[in-house]
Amino acid sequence: MTLLQNMAPKKIKPNKRDVDSEEDEDEYRKKRDRNNLAVKRSRQKSKVKTMETLTRVNALKNENTILQEKVNTLTKELGFLKELFLAHAGTTDKSKFSDIDLQTLLADDADGESSK
Repeated sequence: MTLLQNMAPKKIKPNKRDVDSEEDEDEYRKKRDRNNLAVKRSRQKSKVKTMETLTRVNALKNENTILQEKVNTLTKELGFLKELFLAHAGTTDKSKFSDIDLQTLLADDADGESSK
């Protein structure tokens, strides 16, 4: 060997450990990317489900309010009809209902129900 041959830069071969390390890094990066996408999909799915649940809750609250108003109206009507029945069925004191216009009361109840 001559002096020039000894001084020429040698080609550096990557050792096996460097190659494995790069492959490991690439594999790790791929796994991280896949995981990040899965997490993003999961969070989006969770948000959609939460919004659907909130929408359902609000609809049920509205329905509950309407039904509660109907229960109140029917309870009042039942009470009135019980009193009317008892007054008509046997009590001698009919003065309690003498000045009540039944048609007006029924019209008021019908108006109240139709506006709901």
